[in-house]
Amino acid sequence: MAKIHVKKTIQKKKKKLVISTKDSEALFQRGYVDRSIVHKATTMSKEEFAKHQVGMEKKWPVPDYMQGEHGSMKFKDETFETITRWTAKTRIAYRPHAKSPGSKSHLRYERYSQAKTVGQALSLGSYPADWCWDFERGFIKVLGGPVREEPVDISKGDESNVTDVDRAINVWYQRELAKMLGMAVKDITATAGWGESINQRALRLLAQKECSERLEAADREGRAITDEEVLATLKRWPFHRNPWRKNVMQPGKTWVFSDTLGLLRDRAGDVHLTAPTRRYPQVAELLARWLMDRLPEEAKKFSFTSMNVNCNYAAAIHRDNGNFGPSFIKAFGDFSGGRLNYWPEDAGGDLKQLPQNERVSFDLKRHLALFNGNCAHEVTPFQGARYSIVYFTVGCHAEGSTKDRQLLERLSFPYPSANVNPYAFLRPPRGHRRSGRGLAAIARASPKARELQAYHSFDVAAMRLKGCRRAKSAAEAKRVAARRVKPENAKSFYNQDQRRRKAMQEQEADAEY
Repeated sequence: MAKIHVKKTIQKKKKKLVISTKDSEALFQRGYVDRSIVHKATTMSKEEFAKHQVGMEKKWPVPDYMQGEHGSMKFKDETFETITRWTAKTRIAYRPHAKSPGSKSHLRYERYSQAKTVGQALSLGSYPADWCWDFERGFIKVLGGPVREEPVDISKGDESNVTDVDRAINVWYQRELAKMLGMAVKDITATAGWGESINQRALRLLAQKECSERLEAADREGRAITDEEVLATLKRWPFHRNPWRKNVMQPGKTWVFSDTLGLLRDRAGDVHLTAPTRRYPQVAELLARWLMDRLPEEAKKFSFTSMNVNCNYAAAIHRDNGNFGPSFIKAFGDFSGGRLNYWPEDAGGDLKQLPQNERVSFDLKRHLALFNGNCAHEVTPFQGARYSIVYFTVGCHAEGSTKDRQLLERLSFPYPSANVNPYAFLRPPRGHRRSGRGLAAIARASPKARELQAYHSFDVAAMRLKGCRRAKSAAEAKRVAARRVKPENAKSFYNQDQRRRKAMQEQEADAEY
């Protein structure tokens, strides 16, 4: 019988690739890693990756503000606003297998995407820059947990409560801000004013820089300052936690996000420009020009010394303290609600006894309102991000120095004369029915003033912009920009020695006069 030869096929086992501990650690740290090491560590094939991507774009969309784009290394402002508010306990979810195999990014992502919180993501080797990159591409969803009202700033908090996530975001954010400004972090620190953190200083410098560019563009194009430019400025501006405006605070609140630009009487009784006005003059100029570019005919000679700039609080029912004459108010942002309720005939008394049938309500998102801030008013609850600007004259405006007046006029503030009529645009309040309040003010007012309305509301979209500016060449616009008020960078403007020197200078000026 013939022998049958059977050919045996021996299948060789695939040799297991071994990666050294040193190379393995390098894969999950910052820095370059040789491509051969990456390929050794990769276990997912291109075909497997492609299967994982089916239907994922729909399940994991990019944020709405990206408008369908998938981001770049220049992150959006909205992304910074989101990431800098995260805490170690913010709950997140990562899109599974979102990055293509064959790269170090894929290996890192496969590891840190197992995280359920931001704190875990940091411990698994991701960084704030990764979070921005992944968030803009729809790779991360926020599921809940605590987030901050404002960007993290560890200089404001209790050191014992600062987490590794707080430190990581804070250091990275400061470097990003410095990069945007073309400055070193230490230089931002050195020029921060009294009470300003590094983050506040950097963001306000950015606002100042951007406002300068917007003003120059408006000059060059011969146009008005736009609503969009105002909103972008307000979004950039880091608001002060103001503990002094107690009359506007809701029960239980101890501060509101509010700053004053222009003239103010401080708690020592001194009348002067606020520090932010001197440090960031083009921010004040841009906001002032927005109003001056669209003053309605009914109030074309309206004047003001100051602006309250507010963020995300619904003012409790209150009366302003010592405003002179009427105020203009406008709200900006993506919000619903937040109407201004106003009692035009209020002349004092118990705020709890205000007759609800005598109030009027303004939609400040669409309208610019002229009202008497010394009458009772409040802001209704709202959803979203709401900013507002109140243009007003302080009661002590006649005490402002000539120097301050001249500077404000250069910043487009139409400073009022000492004897300006407070009832030039709105009549005095008549007082509520069956109340004697308001009769004295009505009696003192001129017959013409008594015929005026108690308020005005103007539809901003229908308002006619002033066409008084002509377009300028780029060179002309540069020359105008060079003549603008220059920022001052003193740590403080109104300490005891500075007040003493100011008083002596004013006495010398009076003597010379």
